[in-house]
Amino acid sequence: MSAKVSIVVVGFGNMGQALVRGWLARGRAANSIRIVDPAAATHAVARELGVVVEQEVAAADVVLLAVKPNHLADVLPRCSAAVHAGAVFLSIVAGKTLAEIGKGLGADPAVVRAMPNTPAAIGQGITALVANAAVSGAQRALCGELLAAVGSVAWLDEERHMDAVTAVSGSGPAYVFLMIECLEQAAVELGLGAALAKQLALATVAGSGAYAANSGEPAAELRRRVTSPKGTTQAALDVLMAERGLRDLLVRATRAAAERSRELAKA
Repeated sequence: MSAKVSIVVVGFGNMGQALVRGWLARGRAANSIRIVDPAAATHAVARELGVVVEQEVAAADVVLLAVKPNHLADVLPRCSAAVHAGAVFLSIVAGKTLAEIGKGLGADPAVVRAMPNTPAAIGQGITALVANAAVSGAQRALCGELLAAVGSVAWLDEERHMDAVTAVSGSGPAYVFLMIECLEQAAVELGLGAALAKQLALATVAGSGAYAANSGEPAAELRRRVTSPKGTTQAALDVLMAERGLRDLLVRATRAAAERSRELAKA
């Protein structure tokens, strides 16, 4: 990452902090990053990281918009200096479209919309990005590089797919956490102690995810390999894969999340 690139982070909550930590870990100079956030607690974190806190959004190469959705309308008019300087605006504000952000900024600014997810906090997230027509090739590459500091990245050709991304990877960690919760509960109901139930559930989900990611093979094939005909796994899968079972539940759940994402974008 070029040491000459200057970044203003507007909103220094959990995801903003995760990104800054990722940039610093990759060798980015702390004095190239400025934070704009009124919360005193975030100022303390910034000081610990050696990052400058400012009151207003000044000119920069990149402005990371990381505020809560209901605060965005108040923030965008304060970014005029960065707009005039030709900054690219990298937004991780949920549900806010490229057109809405561009309209709030004015002057046809370069805007990239991104949807990172919770594992970004430990550098294992995935972020989908989409850019408007004003974004240059260099700005696109820079935004991809910045998000790659907290995990893998995927570019979308059309913004309409962001609702599906939100439903699958944005909200997806909650589904996995629920699965861990359910496995723990099932283990306890089968007679195991709470501590062992938690250990087994966490290790099984984490290990299976890592195994699937490293194998490069379809999940369906991996499932078949660990399922012996008429064995214990098959007995469980007969329940999970029954009509209106787990597969159907997840499809309906992600559709509900995608629809809600579309509703929020229109609100």
